[in-house]
Amino acid sequence: MGVRTTELVTCPRNTFDWLGPAGVRDVVVRWLRLIAADAELAPYLIGIDRPQLVTHLTARLTAALGGPAGGRAAGDAWRRLGLTEEQRWRVRDYLAAVLWARDVPVDTIVRAQREVDA
Repeated sequence: MGVRTTELVTCPRNTFDWLGPAGVRDVVVRWLRLIAADAELAPYLIGIDRPQLVTHLTARLTAALGGPAGGRAAGDAWRRLGLTEEQRWRVRDYLAAVLWARDVPVDTIVRAQREVDA
């Protein structure tokens, strides 16, 4: 009969604490790479100041993941580009894919999607 042990796992207070600022920025960069690789969405990024967009989206995602709040709603960025509702869903789905790959819990992914589309 084997010995059963219980490990004490310390969970972070929130996803932001777990990912950290660099991790959140990495999520945003990967998210924008997926959008830029999408043949239908890529043209919307032409002429956009991507470093500024990364900074803006990182601030919004940071707040959505439990970090300090900052910036205006990220949805403003997508609405100003004139995306259709279907295209905005794809943008949210790309965010979900990147967060899912980082093992972020589903409820947090949904909250993040709502926040960046507010």
